[in-house]
Amino acid sequence: METNGAKRIIEILIAHGIDTVAGIPGGNILPLYDALHGSTLRHVLARHEQGAAFIAQGIARSSGRIGVCLATSGPGATNLVTGIADAWRDSIPLLAITGQVPRALIGTQAFQEIDIASMAAHCTKAVYCAERAADLDRIVSEAIVLAMSGRPGPVLIDVPKDVFLEVCPDAPLPSRSSHAIRAPDPRELHRASRLLGESSRPILYAGGGLASSGAEEAARRFCERRGIPVASTLLGLGTLPSDHPLSLGMIGMHGAPAANHAIQECDLLIVAGARFDDRATGRLAEFAPRARVVRIDADASEFGRLRKGDADIHADARAALEAWHDVDGNRPKEPWLARIGELRRDWAMPRQDEHGLVRAIHDAAPAGCIATTDVGQHQMWAAQSWPIAGHRRFLTSGGLGTMGFGLPAAIGAALGSPGRNVVCLTGDGSILMNIQELATLAELRLPVKVCVFDNGSLGMVRQQQELFYGDRRSACEFASTPDLAAVARGFGIESHRIGDWRQGGWEHLLRADGPAFLVFAMDAGSVWPMVPSGEKNTRMLMPKAA
Repeated sequence: METNGAKRIIEILIAHGIDTVAGIPGGNILPLYDALHGSTLRHVLARHEQGAAFIAQGIARSSGRIGVCLATSGPGATNLVTGIADAWRDSIPLLAITGQVPRALIGTQAFQEIDIASMAAHCTKAVYCAERAADLDRIVSEAIVLAMSGRPGPVLIDVPKDVFLEVCPDAPLPSRSSHAIRAPDPRELHRASRLLGESSRPILYAGGGLASSGAEEAARRFCERRGIPVASTLLGLGTLPSDHPLSLGMIGMHGAPAANHAIQECDLLIVAGARFDDRATGRLAEFAPRARVVRIDADASEFGRLRKGDADIHADARAALEAWHDVDGNRPKEPWLARIGELRRDWAMPRQDEHGLVRAIHDAAPAGCIATTDVGQHQMWAAQSWPIAGHRRFLTSGGLGTMGFGLPAAIGAALGSPGRNVVCLTGDGSILMNIQELATLAELRLPVKVCVFDNGSLGMVRQQQELFYGDRRSACEFASTPDLAAVARGFGIESHRIGDWRQGGWEHLLRADGPAFLVFAMDAGSVWPMVPSGEKNTRMLMPKAA
């Protein structure tokens, strides 16, 4: 039967197993929305295009499948860019489809025309500009496979309105494609194994690439067999359960002190899906300064960037660790594990009241829930103390550090993992960035519980101004703050403000059906430890003794 470009796109998405998309309609993408009508594809109407991009990310991050978002031309497309850039920095598979003015109007400064292809080219794996409906079979299928392949990431397809309406040639639907998993070269594995055999103080440095490949179980088996401690980046948290004896926790600016010191003493760093980000390494020249380096990465461009490896394994992290697991039987380094125990004793994480609130929220929430965070102090308190016990259970914006991520990502996580409860940990600054998505949450009635840490300020900005700018506070404290609980009730969501969380009485709200919004009143606090920018990770600022 005769079909047009818009209908063909919907058919291809469904053929590739995509069941949910998020977006907002507008003039130049209306043909695609017309094709959506009556299809089996579920559409989630976001209240801002940035929210749509983060909803799609939440689906992708929680499920491991590609997320899809839609927007019209001009401001609709530009509003997606922050969410696309966030996916780019964190290697999240995302497909963005934007409408464009008709082909005859491109370049005329037509209403809502913008060169989104040029804007997105710097934060995507690829941008496709569809010039003919006949090209859509190839473009859409190729974009989906590319977004999922190797190092995952976002891809954008820009489609002129008249291409949506153009008749497609009669052809069978493209078959569902699968992306290839790159296997390790045995020679690289044997070199890495030799380095491990010569090591007496190895550490696995786990990044987000390890998590995105689903390598947690492979990493656990590999490290348990050899007694290798695991230090994680923010996005690598969950590689081992938080309470696992080999888990050192997070490294870096706000990392576990014992983990930062252990990295300093190691003699072999096995880097799996991590990119030596400055927030994790501190002063790079003094990060694991005496260690040889084995790198495992699906992206060959990472090899030699920032730090040269002694053995580079160009492969999917799970495939590499599974293959390496069977290469040798290196035994645990008992003196090193004893030293790790000493570091844990001598360099314990400073006790902070906010950790108690994080743990209380976790303990009150249903078992197995997913946590999302926004960006700021609450994000670091959560990274330091939220017990992470499973795959894709802790979703946060890492590389770009985007305030406004948490709420729409939580909506996406609930959509991408049906049956799971989601807790969104946010701040009074972050929640206002995409608070309009409470309307989306109320409409969908998803089991998302939003927990706001309300301290009347942009807490991380305030803390840095206190420490590094002579306590000159500039634009970090809110002179006037809304009644956030009342705002949430206005959207139709059950909401409460809790003056003292220690008194209890709020915990049942986290186990109730549907959404809820809890505002926890807090005094201004600080995140400890804090490594000053440009310092090495063992130069941590710690709280003054009471």
